[in-house]
Amino acid sequence: MSAFTILRRPLLTEKGQAQRDQQGKYLFEVAPDANKIQIAQAIETLFSVRVLSVNTQWNRGKNKRVGRHIGQKPNWKKAVVTLREGDSIDLFAGG
Repeated sequence: MSAFTILRRPLLTEKGQAQRDQQGKYLFEVAPDANKIQIAQAIETLFSVRVLSVNTQWNRGKNKRVGRHIGQKPNWKKAVVTLREGDSIDLFAGG
């Protein structure tokens, strides 16, 4: 699995912004079959930073309704990555 397939997208939320500013933690949506070691290696490869820890969490898909038909959004996996003090990731580079 390559680093680009492991990391799907960064999660840009108010809570994530507070964690990023105060604790140096970054939130990412990751591939469901990726483990913590693969996530850490992907972050270190793509952003040239040092990862201290990775915590993962499964988020259940919400039930959605269109008319009388009920469906469910897919489940997805979130990773909270803690970086070494002094390291940071510029999520808006080149944009």
